[in-house]
Amino acid sequence: MLPVVALVGRPNVGKSTLFNALTRSRDALVADMPGVTRDRHYGVCRLGPRPFVVVDTGGLSGSDEGIEGLTAQQVRAAIAEANLLVFVVDARDGILPLDAAILTELRRSGKPVIVVVNKTDGVDELVALGEFSSFGVAETLPMSAAHNRGVDVLVARAIPHLPDDTDDDPALEDQGIRVAIVGRPNAGKSTLINRLLGEDRLIVSDLAGTTRDPIRVPLERDGRRYTLVDTAGVRRRSRVEEAVEKFSVIKTLQSIAASQVTVVMIDARENLADQDLTLIGHAIEEGRALVIAVNKWDGMDSYQREQTQKALERRLQFAEWAKTVFISALHGSGLRELMKAVIRAHAAATKELTSSELTRTLEKAYEAYQPPLVRGHAPKLRYAHPGGSNPPTIVIHGSRTKHIAPAYRRYLEGFFRKRFRLEGTPVRIDFRDGENPFAGKKNVLTEGQQRRRQRMIRNAKRREK
Repeated sequence: MLPVVALVGRPNVGKSTLFNALTRSRDALVADMPGVTRDRHYGVCRLGPRPFVVVDTGGLSGSDEGIEGLTAQQVRAAIAEANLLVFVVDARDGILPLDAAILTELRRSGKPVIVVVNKTDGVDELVALGEFSSFGVAETLPMSAAHNRGVDVLVARAIPHLPDDTDDDPALEDQGIRVAIVGRPNAGKSTLINRLLGEDRLIVSDLAGTTRDPIRVPLERDGRRYTLVDTAGVRRRSRVEEAVEKFSVIKTLQSIAASQVTVVMIDARENLADQDLTLIGHAIEEGRALVIAVNKWDGMDSYQREQTQKALERRLQFAEWAKTVFISALHGSGLRELMKAVIRAHAAATKELTSSELTRTLEKAYEAYQPPLVRGHAPKLRYAHPGGSNPPTIVIHGSRTKHIAPAYRRYLEGFFRKRFRLEGTPVRIDFRDGENPFAGKKNVLTEGQQRRRQRMIRNAKRREK
């Protein structure tokens, strides 16, 4: 495994800004207010001669109650797994009693500590370093994480404290199936990931909006690897007031776009809300494979379940190809079926299609049902070839394709979906007017396929007459 460096300190001292500077990313949410980060957030720093893992943690407030206590548990878990602790303090605030208490706890861990005096821009650096030298920590470094000043020095000082007999840990990189878990606040997203992992990796609380950053968690289950992304709950726009929540929503939508499979979690007790439909619609617009997870199913009687199922069938007709799984994230029921649905959706979304198969399927679909006439002429569909995956995109060449009705597009989508068993993924049809792009290329269509194509064209002309 790669060595681990944990960033620890009070709230709002710049730990997330330093995390982004070390990982050369914008993964950690940054705002000028305390308590933005709550869960452990992992990334890899590759600025030095050897990579290492950086762990961004929530701010220690000195309280062990409520959400602050849950955040402190996550910080202590990061301290326990770290090889080196970077204690971040604020040069503008100077030494506060809480800083001294945190440093005492860090020393008890027995791990090496580097003190980073952040936000030294605009203050007398020597005075700030002189004040924090009273901590008695040999390595006390000035830093302006927001301006990327002092980051290289920190990396150089950190390397000697890290074990040098480690190899790259593939679990720290995005790998396997990328699965974004999205939904409204308190739908059970963090509970689901903790249950899949078998540990309290993420903070779970009845307080809405507990998760703010998208948290990436590697998972290996039944021989398959995944990268699970826990996201902030998304509420109606009219209810979103804080700037931090607005940025959290943006990052949730970005997580959907970056995923391969999106699992939309719905609270069965609250039925299907408009915000759930909005998230499902966004996933479809992004072309992501989709699984609907109806959570808290165990606490409902048979009548409530029947009514919920009817409501889902009625309101999810626009995404009837998506698998709906009924689960209990708290008790673990239905999770095996959920992961099977994720695997099938991913397989369908990344399925490799060939030009010959698509063209043969197009011929059969066209022979079974021709598009309506346009000004007395029928649109002709001649050739098809793959245009990409995740989602599967089928490019169809022909004439008068701009006038093809949406109903016929849906017919073709359903025909291709059934033929290639594309369950759990949207299918995109891209019509193009013009000649065959593969004309003159060998091994694209066999002689038999060419004869069938000519026969299809002759039949279409007879129908026109």
